[in-house]
Amino acid sequence: MNSQPSKPSPQANWRVLYRAAIFEKDKSIVPLRVSQAETAVRARVRELFYQPGTREEKDQLEDALYALRAFRTSWEHLDAA
Repeated sequence: MNSQPSKPSPQANWRVLYRAAIFEKDKSIVPLRVSQAETAVRARVRELFYQPGTREEKDQLEDALYALRAFRTSWEHLDAA
């Protein structure tokens, strides 16, 4: 029997990555942060497809993806201007 605690999956940190993307001040890092957050959120959504999760977290994940898309669109338009 393995007595070591299991390492949390990167997807478990989707909230941390989401906040890091939204609050990033360095414009050159924003695309990377947003991409990392989107990947983590999508991975968590996939996890919840196969296991039970709360409606609250599912709603938060949906909101996070929407916000990240809006954030990505806004800074892409700013860069184009």
